[in-house]
Amino acid sequence: MAETIKIAYLYEDLMNTYGDSGDVKIMRYLLNQRGYDVTVDNISLGREFNAMDYDFVFFGGGQDYEQTVVARDVPRLTATLHEYIEAGNPMLAICGGYQFLGTEYKMVDGTTIECTGLLPLHTVFRPEARMIGDTEYETQWGIVKAFENHSGCTYFDDKDKLKPLGKMVTGFGNNPEEGYEGMQYKQTFGSYSHGPILRNRNIAEAFADMIQQRHEQRVGAQAVVTAD
Repeated sequence: MAETIKIAYLYEDLMNTYGDSGDVKIMRYLLNQRGYDVTVDNISLGREFNAMDYDFVFFGGGQDYEQTVVARDVPRLTATLHEYIEAGNPMLAICGGYQFLGTEYKMVDGTTIECTGLLPLHTVFRPEARMIGDTEYETQWGIVKAFENHSGCTYFDDKDKLKPLGKMVTGFGNNPEEGYEGMQYKQTFGSYSHGPILRNRNIAEAFADMIQQRHEQRVGAQAVVTAD
């Protein structure tokens, strides 16, 4: 019987702009090809959640209204996500999900959405800086090609702790000034890349490797507990 890899999709029913669910579908396919069964749980409003039960956490993008709805619910997930992220487990957050990893999102009307505060970054909506179009950037796994469409400009508040996912070749990325796309902290990644990003086989295989390693560690730890 094949082992089962567990994926948590945070707010799948609310945060799925530009087909971000394609990232999860691609990852399921790759892991199936490696011989694993895969389950995907929609962790939505009010659902109980222990991130440490999972091998991969995915957080997609959403429009401003959906983000205000999620903002009222997501604080209850902060403690378990903190444990998961600090343990070095794999997580991918796209667009709105990426913004939620930070401290706040300042909207065009001046309203501030309080985010999780899990990582030292913040986002400001700048209507004059609409960033839309094809993107290309260099990562540790090679070139990634995707699509961006956002007016949220993300800035790191601790550049020693956070590293960019990639350096822009074409497009804007995090903001119009700095020339970098996305974020990496341990094995947590944020990105403005739709398309979806994991259609790039190089980065998809890298995530599959991280998820497989996490699964082996989780199952091994459970086996030790059972033996005791």
